[in-house]
Amino acid sequence: MSKATTGGNGEDDIVTVNFKVTESFLNEIDDTWQGRGFNSRSEFIRYTLRDGVEFPTFDRDELIALLEAEEDIREGKTLSADAAREQFGTDDE
Repeated sequence: MSKATTGGNGEDDIVTVNFKVTESFLNEIDDTWQGRGFNSRSEFIRYTLRDGVEFPTFDRDELIALLEAEEDIREGKTLSADAAREQFGTDDE
């Protein structure tokens, strides 16, 4: 969980931010926050944004590399662990 705060400590003012989403996406957001025990949609969105800022999962280059690796797997351009050990001269012990 993010360590960032959302006011109440006297350091930052809380501001309102508006953004647009499709109704179907909003329904998914509502299902998610209610299913995970958040008190409100706003609380869930703040938590998610804080977490995304503090712990970004992928940057663009990492996502591209992941997609390329998935393509290699689909096209059979990968090695088994045993074949890789043999090819690169490592053993599993």
